[in-house]
Amino acid sequence: MCGRFTIHSQLNLLLQQFALEMNERELPDFEPRYNLAPTNQAPVILQTELGRKLELMRWGLIPSWAKDKSIGNRTINARAESLADKPSFRSAFKRRRCLVPADGYYEWMKVGKEKQAFLIRTIDEQPFAMA
Repeated sequence: MCGRFTIHSQLNLLLQQFALEMNERELPDFEPRYNLAPTNQAPVILQTELGRKLELMRWGLIPSWAKDKSIGNRTINARAESLADKPSFRSAFKRRRCLVPADGYYEWMKVGKEKQAFLIRTIDEQPFAMA
């Protein structure tokens, strides 16, 4: 995933799809997004003592040791093979996980001198989760 994704599913579908332990009145106020970028508010699924909950959070990881919060603009994805070892991700990987629901994400391909975005989504266009 290269920095942009979509989430436009109805929140009641997310409630059902991800077995959220909340009713529709408890869902956050969230407008569909077709080009969600780092630093934007994004829905995330958290495991709480009361079950799975959907909340809005700022997209970007700010490591506990960071002196400048702007590092969160750049720490938006990690390679699986180095996730447990990289200082930026190690602590969050072990203790602070969530699911990020999405309908699709964009990958970029160079076409001539320009870059073209391609939307990747499931065949049935149902929401899925990224970790």
